[in-house]
Amino acid sequence: MPPSRLVYRKPQPTDVQRLFAIFGDPQTNLFNPAGPMPSLSAAQRLLDHWLEQWATLGYGWWAIARVEAPDHLIGFGGIAPLNYLTQSRINLGYRFAVEAWGQGYATELARDALVLAFDTLGVPEVFGLVRPEHAASIHVLEKVGMQPFGELDDVPGKAPSLVMRVCRPTTVHI
Repeated sequence: MPPSRLVYRKPQPTDVQRLFAIFGDPQTNLFNPAGPMPSLSAAQRLLDHWLEQWATLGYGWWAIARVEAPDHLIGFGGIAPLNYLTQSRINLGYRFAVEAWGQGYATELARDALVLAFDTLGVPEVFGLVRPEHAASIHVLEKVGMQPFGELDDVPGKAPSLVMRVCRPTTVHI
C-alpha cells in the first residue's frame, strides 16, 4: 500500500471556523438536502457533538489534512455511530473542501476509517448513507467494498437515500 497522503487527528475547538467554511460551502452541499450549514453556531453544535463522541467513545470523525500541509484542514470524516433504520449503526462519512476533490482523498479516508473500524475497534459492519444521485460518493463506497443494503426515506418528496454496507472481512485459516 502506498504511504498515506493524509493525516488525521481528533477535532479541536479551534477547528470551528474551518468546519463552517467547508460545511457552509454550497458546492460541498450539492447532494445535501439540508443545504449548506447556515451559521457558525451550527458548526459549533456539530463540533461539540463530535467532541462528545470522542470523549465518550474514544473515536469519531477526524479533522483531515495533507501530510505536506498538516495545519491546513481539507476536510472532516471517519466513522461514528448514527441512528437510522431503527438502530444505531457505525457510519462512514466525510466532507472535503472543494480544493481537495478529485484526488482520491475520500477513498483513502474511507479505507483508513475501515481499518480503524475492523482492525482496531472490531466492529462487524460499517454503513454509509448516500443520496442516489451522488455518483462520486457511491463510487467511493463501492471501491472500499460497500454494497447496497437498503434505502432510507429521509428526504420528503425525494428519492430515498441509499444505505450501503461492508462487513468485516473474515480470516480463513487453512
